[in-house]
Amino acid sequence: MLRTTLAFAALAAAVALAGCTTAPVDGTKTTAITPPSTDISAADLNEGKQQFRAANYGLAEMHFRKAVELRADNAEAWMGLAASYDQLGRFDFADRAYDQLLKLTGRVPQVVNNIGYSQYLRGNRTKARELLLEARAGMADKTVVDANLALLSKG
Repeated sequence: MLRTTLAFAALAAAVALAGCTTAPVDGTKTTAITPPSTDISAADLNEGKQQFRAANYGLAEMHFRKAVELRADNAEAWMGLAASYDQLGRFDFADRAYDQLLKLTGRVPQVVNNIGYSQYLRGNRTKARELLLEARAGMADKTVVDANLALLSKG
């Protein structure tokens, strides 16, 4: 019994001492671990852009769609999603994405340019020209919209 009591006392003392430290706590911050991004849709947005540039429009659509599901106010992801749908010939879905984009950004020239290009892809040349001219009037750098207007002139 005395042996058990001594063993228990030794164990209790060891536990109590283990909890006590006199060494100061290191409060320096490390730069090796970056803080998590506050934009949970960023990875999908970036992957969508890469897939779009590689002309993998199905994969681009999947990543842009995930990005807008994660963050519905991500205008760049809506633009990519609409453009992906255009390239896939899914103009019904492209229209829905452009509607959401317009709600977020208003009628900014870059969006109007993309909608004009979408109309060009559908063969709606008159509507495309009207939209592209509207976009051109508001753009400082007219290079992209001029290229789209040139496409209308060729065909």
